[in-house]
Amino acid sequence: MSDNKIGPGTYLTDAEAKEFHRGFVVSMAFFVIVAVIAHWLVWVWRPWLGSKRAFAATEIHQIQQADASGVAAPRA
Repeated sequence: MSDNKIGPGTYLTDAEAKEFHRGFVVSMAFFVIVAVIAHWLVWVWRPWLGSKRAFAATEIHQIQQADASGVAAPRA
């Protein structure tokens, strides 16, 4: 057996630990890049910071169109 193991109970040599760390760092970087792109795409679709309701004008326009077409329920 080799005596160059890292820490108690790890069962990894120095080279194996560096290889594992490199894989972990690369996979973490990939995950972060995908998450940033996903958040940016959602931000472009519907921004969640800034004005109180940045997409309220679109919803008001849809309601007005529904009222004009008679689709909305009658008001009591």
